[in-house]
Amino acid sequence: MPWRTCSVMSERAEFVRFATQEGANMRALCRRYQISPTTGYKWLARYRAVGETGLDNRSRRPLTSPRRTTAAVEAQVVALRDQHPAWGGRKLCTVLAARGGAPPLAASTVTAILHRHDRIDPAEGAKHTAWQRFEQPAPNDLWQMDFKGHFPVARGRCHPLTVLDDHSRFALAVVACPDEGGMTVRAHLTALFRRYGLPSRLLADNGPPWSSSGVPWTPLTVWLLRLGVPVSHGRPGHPQTQGKDERFHRTLTIEAITGRTFPDLTAAQRQFDAFRTTYNLVRPHESLAMATPGTRYQPSPRPFPESLPPLEYGPSDLVRKVQNKGVIWVQGKPYRIGNAFQGEPVALRPTTDEWIWEVFYGHHRLMNLDLTQPEE
Repeated sequence: MPWRTCSVMSERAEFVRFATQEGANMRALCRRYQISPTTGYKWLARYRAVGETGLDNRSRRPLTSPRRTTAAVEAQVVALRDQHPAWGGRKLCTVLAARGGAPPLAASTVTAILHRHDRIDPAEGAKHTAWQRFEQPAPNDLWQMDFKGHFPVARGRCHPLTVLDDHSRFALAVVACPDEGGMTVRAHLTALFRRYGLPSRLLADNGPPWSSSGVPWTPLTVWLLRLGVPVSHGRPGHPQTQGKDERFHRTLTIEAITGRTFPDLTAAQRQFDAFRTTYNLVRPHESLAMATPGTRYQPSPRPFPESLPPLEYGPSDLVRKVQNKGVIWVQGKPYRIGNAFQGEPVALRPTTDEWIWEVFYGHHRLMNLDLTQPEE
């Protein structure tokens, strides 16, 4: 199959970044990007021969040359800042140096240029509050997932769904959704799992569709459990639990949403695709020692199963099917498990207390069940 027609350059650039990483499985990558091995090796060979210039026909002429004046160099700094108004001096000088052509600039020099050209609000530093950083040790150990606040388009509203790898800060998805329903999220997660594989765990907030009225189980999270992807939830009122995704939302707002109007979700998605490519492959990240997220991310070795794996229980397990209203029946009495598990089999296993049993869904422990407290 050909590359997706939306953002072909983004697809190719992302593909070759993964293909050039140590231990990359080319045939698996080609399957995930829905291209033939011949096509994958062709673009990899062009990339290795001439770099990103081999991925399209556009000119990659350097932005500057040694003969340009200081005024010209400043103009390049200002132009790059105008393209990326959320970038500070360190990011700008890193990108300018990587592009070549301009004399080396210190981050403080770039910051001074921005001040001279009124590109920095004097109060900007006082407004910024850094999140305390926690980082998973490897890619795909944890994905953070959330909806950014929705905004109007000419026809309807856009609900941006974002998924971020905790270790690398790689933006796996920035999707312009028409709603925040569970089936919408499931469809987009399925596409992500097919391309990047399954993470070890997902982190979400306490709102729908991954939680309902304080109950952590919804049809979406039950589906994820079935895939072997448990979902953790941030503490209510503590957005720093998902600090990386919250910070990502600020950057998304500044660079892709503020000051723009979109006729529909398709136009918003085009803008999101361009932003995501820049964020992953171009924009230096200070917490990554000015590397880009694409240099630290690798797809997961856990493939997405097209058919849900069967639930297996031991011969000593007491297996019950969850009935209407989310209850199971034990010794003729009803006990609530949760509406999200309706129609699913769960297993009960005894503890050292004869009246307390553990409830499992597959390999995942759900709760303790007190047999002295049936539903009324």
